[in-house]
Amino acid sequence: MNLPFAPIELTARDSARGIARRWRVVACRDLFGMLLIETQWGRIGSGGQRRVRAFADEAAARAYVRALLRRRAGAVRRIGVAYALIPTASAAPKQNYPPPKSLRT
Repeated sequence: MNLPFAPIELTARDSARGIARRWRVVACRDLFGMLLIETQWGRIGSGGQRRVRAFADEAAARAYVRALLRRRAGAVRRIGVAYALIPTASAAPKQNYPPPKSLRT
């Protein structure tokens, strides 16, 4: 895993039990070169919660992200439904749309 990376977004849904959860993690660098790991989670449709942690060392940041992902992998045991990866906008294939008529020559 190379840092920074594209956002990882997961959802856990079970309509019979009323479970609709969202979880997201993204890594980026700030202006001072620190690695920021931002985690967002909560019920789908709600504001949810957010946590940002800063790391000077890339190895520590990588270990933190791996620990977060291991915890998500244990969701079946904890909440009874697994998280599924959802495609993000940055991971979606790029579309080549023609330019607007006003810009065509």
